[in-house]
Amino acid sequence: MSTKAYDLVIRSGTVVDGLGGTPFLGDVAIREGRIAAIGHVDGQGREEIDAAGRLVTPGFVDIHTHYDGQITWEHSLRPSAYHGVTTVVMGNCGVGFAPVRPDQREMVVSLMEGVEEIPEVVMTAGVPWNWESFPDYLDAIGGRPCDVDFAAQLPHSPLRVYVMGERGANLEPPTESDLADMRRLTAEALSAGALGVSSSRQLAHRFSDGRPAPSLFTEKDELLALAGGLRDAGTGVFQLAPNTNNPPEEEFALVRMMAEASGRPASFSILSNDEMSPRWRSYVDLMEAAIADGLAIHGQILPRPAGAMFGLDLTFHPFVLNPSYRPIADLPLAEKVKAMRNPELRRKIVSESPDGPNPFIAWVVTQTHLLFPLGSPPNYAPEIDDNLSARAQRAGIDPKELIYDELLKDEGKAIIYFPMGTTGDGRFDGSTDMFGRPGVVVALGDGGAHYGSVCDAAYTTFMLTQYVRGSASTAYRMPVETAVKMLTADPARAVGLEDRGVLAPGYKGDANVIDLDSLQLHRPEVQRDLPAGGKRLMQLADGYDCTIVSGTVTYRRGEPTGALPGRLVRGQQPRPAR
Repeated sequence: MSTKAYDLVIRSGTVVDGLGGTPFLGDVAIREGRIAAIGHVDGQGREEIDAAGRLVTPGFVDIHTHYDGQITWEHSLRPSAYHGVTTVVMGNCGVGFAPVRPDQREMVVSLMEGVEEIPEVVMTAGVPWNWESFPDYLDAIGGRPCDVDFAAQLPHSPLRVYVMGERGANLEPPTESDLADMRRLTAEALSAGALGVSSSRQLAHRFSDGRPAPSLFTEKDELLALAGGLRDAGTGVFQLAPNTNNPPEEEFALVRMMAEASGRPASFSILSNDEMSPRWRSYVDLMEAAIADGLAIHGQILPRPAGAMFGLDLTFHPFVLNPSYRPIADLPLAEKVKAMRNPELRRKIVSESPDGPNPFIAWVVTQTHLLFPLGSPPNYAPEIDDNLSARAQRAGIDPKELIYDELLKDEGKAIIYFPMGTTGDGRFDGSTDMFGRPGVVVALGDGGAHYGSVCDAAYTTFMLTQYVRGSASTAYRMPVETAVKMLTADPARAVGLEDRGVLAPGYKGDANVIDLDSLQLHRPEVQRDLPAGGKRLMQLADGYDCTIVSGTVTYRRGEPTGALPGRLVRGQQPRPAR
């Protein structure tokens, strides 16, 4: 054997295999992008990493992101890449940038702005539109190197408008010809390398002007057309964002219908909060019964409440839709802070109510009963009685006054955290009640979307710090091998990416070297590095010694190496022969 038998060898780490096996001390060797040996490795690598005292895990897999636009204008899928993620799946919730005819681009932009909060000016400046069909889109992004691997799903809303034109955007029913075209184009996209097809019935998903997304009220025959495309192609998965206002039995029946009609796996988003608690329990019970019947169905959860970030330099805060705030909304932050310190303007803003066209956004900004200073490092599981409304009540003042003061802290850079849900007893770790239930997978990082209000892509780091290493804010604990399996093999296999998420010979050479004792989330910060100077929340972490994609180190101690081994993953990938 050559003394340089491998491209990379990770030495003497605590290997966590991704399958839930007991961690063990050993080496991991990678050659030509694949794991070549594991355990005691005699041969040397062209590069070697000393992992003594560190965890060595497979690269993390996030199957629910929205990097469909970001991949077209940059070569880094941050913030996911900062948190050990080496593969992402985009095109969720029925929205994306293809297929699209030239005269439909403005519609797609308005939809992505309304549903995923990507500013119109960013998309106008950043998206090259060098495609029309979905196979064209795959070809366009297929040539783009990146710091992580990425897979794409065909989104229902653009497909509907591509086939039906204005009738599709206006929610008119499809003709038999329309349905046949949707089925044919779905199969075509899957054959070209789409990982699946996605749709949404979530009422919060709307155009920027408040109109419902095209997929929201489609009937069963249209969903069956998508299922037919999956069946015709003989590959792919179906993903749905359900209408959480409807009974779980009604919405889950559609998920089950898609799995049965297509013969393919299906997944759907599950929200966990006090209002949804009885419903998510019903969803999980229904899913468990379907799995017992032989169907492949998964429920995607976030391991903490989805968190909206409020701030004067962010998209939302409780006063953003108030009439007296609007004239200063676009001022530079320092000027905005100065204006808001004017007592007369403060009185007007605090006394007003929000006014806006999108009912979901109007709802979000009025949720002032459960707001917390995020702090640094960020606290995602605060004591329930520490919310600003409770503090104001104890101080005998109007909660709006305290919220206003909080927004002005740190010269307007302060962030207020709105955890969208607790359990009924005020816990913020309600997702843990779903851990281990059949079909449940951890996902919903939403990277590439909600640039100015959400930064959930760091959930991988949160799981390791909160539930493995442990925190005083939660009594829940899990073994590291369980958490790593939930972040790697489980989501990868849920979408048919069976060549990754495991440290074993033949699997893809994606890995993390992690100093668990030093692992720490930083508070999200605003960066202005999107096209046209657009801003986004970015969150860093300490403790990731190395992240490796296809045997190449992409990040060292949180800093990019400049290597871009990530590529488009076309379609489902088989498990390596052992």
